[in-house]
Amino acid sequence: MAVQGGIALTLAEIAARLGGDVLGDPTTRIVQVATLASAGEGNIAFLANRRYRSQLQTTRAAAIILAPDAVDGFAGPRIVTANPYAYYARVATLLNPEAAVSGGVHASAVSESAIPDSVTVGSQVSIGKNVTLGENVRVHAGCVIGDGVTIGADSVLYPRVTIYHGCRIGQRAIVHSGAVIGADGFGFAPDGKEWIKIPQIGVVVIGDDVEIGANTTIDRGALDDTVIGEGCKIDNLVMIGHNCNIGPYSVIAGCTGMAGSTTLGEHCILGGATMISGHLTLAPNTTISGASTVMRSIVEPGGVHCSVFPLDSYEHWMRNASHIRRLSKLAERVSELEKKLKEEDTEA
Repeated sequence: MAVQGGIALTLAEIAARLGGDVLGDPTTRIVQVATLASAGEGNIAFLANRRYRSQLQTTRAAAIILAPDAVDGFAGPRIVTANPYAYYARVATLLNPEAAVSGGVHASAVSESAIPDSVTVGSQVSIGKNVTLGENVRVHAGCVIGDGVTIGADSVLYPRVTIYHGCRIGQRAIVHSGAVIGADGFGFAPDGKEWIKIPQIGVVVIGDDVEIGANTTIDRGALDDTVIGEGCKIDNLVMIGHNCNIGPYSVIAGCTGMAGSTTLGEHCILGGATMISGHLTLAPNTTISGASTVMRSIVEPGGVHCSVFPLDSYEHWMRNASHIRRLSKLAERVSELEKKLKEEDTEA
């Protein structure tokens, strides 16, 4: 779940800074942004996509950011603006000012963190405030552990791993060199020609017995958390976007890229260099062959899927590619021929 915001503002104060029209109680206090589904007391949510409009009837948000054509969909306090998505990004920035940089200190000097005697720490390690390390954790040289991080017992961080603030790693985890856990997700709201950065206020939550390969990156959630289930094995050079939810015991081979808000069921297998578009769901026990591109959700569990065109010589590939470009016209011709045949059969 997303962290609490750094400050609290009323709707009137937000509108005074960012513009927009306040409908309802202008003294409503807001402490954090949230999705329509997860919002609760003190949260402001937004509606930028009409397919989520039905959630206006069930949300527990204290207030909503809405476009003028959706203003009647919610009876509670709301801010009306032409671009709710960009407005939400700016509100998130107001409520989540950038934290000050903690000084780099060795674990033995951190009085505000829980560091058992059984923990071993290499040279040039930086550990932030309020960090909790379990028994027998090993932190190799050059690692950076941000404020509020939790790492379970018997876990290993190999050299130069970076764990951003607030992230949580379970027991017996292995994180290889160069991995980055909890960097900002790729979140920007379009506003005319500008791109407004959306603060990423979720964290990364990693279960027990997870292994993460070298130079793999797992982005923190935009609002809710990015979750890696227990027992997952993730290869080198994998990119997992914000708000992804990876089911337990899934295996992801190297160079795979996963766009934000992807959900994998348990025990999925992704071959190397798999590319997955955002906001898709893969059913449990799904296998994706290497170098495939997944552009739609997979609802039937247990299937094996592939989108790779077989390797061929350059000449054959170009010839086949020219045929592929003409498939739509060929399909139209076949459809016309079928129509004519059907008319002839009817006349006969």
